[in-house]
Order: sequence, then C-alpha cells, then structure tokens
Amino acid sequence: MVRPSLRKEVAKSYVEEKSITIKLACDVFGISESGYRYVAKNNTENDFIADLLIGLVNQQEKYRWGFGLCFDYLRNVKGYGWNHKRVYRIYKELELNLRIKPKRRIKRDKPEALSVPTSINQVWSMDFMSDSLRCGRHFRAFNVIDDFNREGLCIDVDFSLPSERVIRSLNQVIEWRGKPRSIRCDNGPEYISEVLRKWAEDNSVKLLHIQPGKPTQNAYVERYNRTVRHEWLDLNLFESIEHAQHLATKWLWSYNNERPHKANGGLPPRMMLKAA
Repeated sequence: MVRPSLRKEVAKSYVEEKSITIKLACDVFGISESGYRYVAKNNTENDFIADLLIGLVNQQEKYRWGFGLCFDYLRNVKGYGWNHKRVYRIYKELELNLRIKPKRRIKRDKPEALSVPTSINQVWSMDFMSDSLRCGRHFRAFNVIDDFNREGLCIDVDFSLPSERVIRSLNQVIEWRGKPRSIRCDNGPEYISEVLRKWAEDNSVKLLHIQPGKPTQNAYVERYNRTVRHEWLDLNLFESIEHAQHLATKWLWSYNNERPHKANGGLPPRMMLKAA
C-alpha cells in the first residue's frame, strides 16, 4: 500500500508534467484536494527531534535504550511536549529500533506420561533435600522411594553426598530390598556423573533422567519430599548430623508403618505392600 505522502508527490508530478487538473489528479490517486495543497509546517522541528534521538542513542551509557526510555527522557527530563506517536514515527523512520534476539528453542523429545508401577522394585525415585543444623551449618538429605507403594527406602543425611555416597546408599538398600529395574532422577551433577552411569550399567539398572526444569516428571518423590519437609525437617532442631540421621530413621519407620497414604487407599506403605 502506497502512503498518502507518496501519492501526493506522484499527483504533483502528473499535474506539472502532464498538465492535468488538480481535481483529476486527486481523484486518480485517491487523495483529497486539501491534502494535496497542505504544506507541512514542522519539518524543521522533525529534523530537530531526529537529531535529538540520534544523539541520544549514540551516547555510550544510553546505547541500549529503547524507544520507551528515549521518549521518557525527552518528555520528563528535557521537558519537550511532543506526543509519543510523533516521536515514535520519527524513531522508526530512523530505524533506531533495537533488535530483539529471538530465543533459541531446544527441541526435546516429548516425555512419556508418568506411569504407575504395577510391582515392587519396578521404578524407584531419588532426590536431594537440604536443611541446616542449629549452628547454621547446612546439610543434605538423600531420599529414595519405591514408586509402587510410595515406601521410603532410605534417608541418608550428611554434609556432602557425592556420587560415591549415592552409590553406597543405593547398594545398602539393594542388600535388603532387591535390585530395581529403573531409577528416576533429575539432572543434578551427582546423577549425571560417569561414576553413577557406570554403576547403573554394571548392575543393569536403567537411569530415567527427567527433562531439565520439569520436576513434575519426578512427581512421586517430589510429593514425598513435601511430606518429609512438613513432618520431619520443619518440626525438629538438629544438634548434629548424627542427631539428624537418628530422627530421620525414626520418622521413616513411622512413615512406612503407621502413616496412612492416600495413594495406597489409606494404607501405610508397608501394609499396602503386604496386601498386594
């Protein structure tokens, strides 16, 4: 679509070169006679606005300013009364618009829906939590559950829990529970390490890593973490790592044997396992 200002210029050239009437030229090019005869009065002022905008964005400290900041600066700091439409029109004609870098979208495979295991040791889930002792020193808790009956398999507490410590805790659980077919986890450094990958390969255990930033794909242990937080961590002050580990073991026994779980039809995890 040709702008009215350009149609006006073409009409003027036809009037001058073809010697046709102004009325005919206006009818042909679709402009009004008043628009044809209109003479802009603020061309010099528009040039002044353009010079201000160019000078503004060429300053190093204002180089990354967009239109909004430029207009507010001219209006509120410098006190000019031009409206935003006029300034923005000149701003666009000068092609001062900042280019917005588009986000790079990473193509990921669509994850499968969170499945409900049908047997014991089909899928375990593991995750970390953190809290602090009375003295303020932070510690971590390593949680493992069986997704089948939501049974807590271990809570290992220490100041540092690297991949080797994770493997030791898993081996201790496997001694009395048996080996899982797969373990679901996030993408923490302990879970993506070569040490854990080699352990899983040697023991024929499949590691199911969730997508980064998608904790809902590890929903069973995330819901378990909430229970751990509300019913154990938030209700105790820990004097030492040994004290925290003792209370964790005591709470875990109560959780598995006495606490009803809605996902198990109101039965504690161990009772649900016996019923199954």
